[in-house]
Amino acid sequence: LSLILALLVWQGLTLIIGQPIILVGPITVIKRLARLIFSREFWCAVAFSGWRITMGFLTALVTGFALGLLAGRHKKIETLLWPYMAAVKAVPVASFVVLCLIWFKSKNLSVVISFLMVLPIIYFGVLSGMKDIDRKMLEMATVFKMPGADRFAIIELPSVYPMLTSGCRSALAMAWKAGIAAEVIGTPTGSIGTMLYSAKIYFETGDLLAWTVVIVLCSILFEKVVL
Repeated sequence: LSLILALLVWQGLTLIIGQPIILVGPITVIKRLARLIFSREFWCAVAFSGWRITMGFLTALVTGFALGLLAGRHKKIETLLWPYMAAVKAVPVASFVVLCLIWFKSKNLSVVISFLMVLPIIYFGVLSGMKDIDRKMLEMATVFKMPGADRFAIIELPSVYPMLTSGCRSALAMAWKAGIAAEVIGTPTGSIGTMLYSAKIYFETGDLLAWTVVIVLCSILFEKVVL
């Protein structure tokens, strides 16, 4: 019912504005999307962007998790990593995109940007979970000489897991938004971002909204699979 209401509001705004070049209705977008789905170009673009954003996210997930664990165990490592993580967390996506265009090929841009946007979210989430561990539990593990694998599985992971899940939920959406934004600026051939940019250049509002719907659906599906 909420989805139907949202579509009705969308259609109402379309009728009020009355300018297809500014906003088209959901029916027009669905028709355009139906045409796109049956084209080879559509699936190539989805595969191109989806694969690179997924690789960027997974790499950041593994790296952020490992660094978060190390920083949580050793204060010196946390202090050493702080300026880098703080900088990555604060720098705007556009600044990273411009810099990365100098350092990397445009086709790999979404991998790097997705990685950079997700890394601090995962890192700080895991670090926060590590800091919430009861110190007495860690002291007990040390006294009884608990093996490192058992200490991780029984004490650390249960504390980190809720924060990691919450961080992943935010990071998944951020990976797609940042990755596609990078592609719009870098315009690598055959990407979703390039399709969005082309639609904007030629004032194809239907295509623009159709590709936006595709991004939303891919992001939701990706989130369901990962979580």
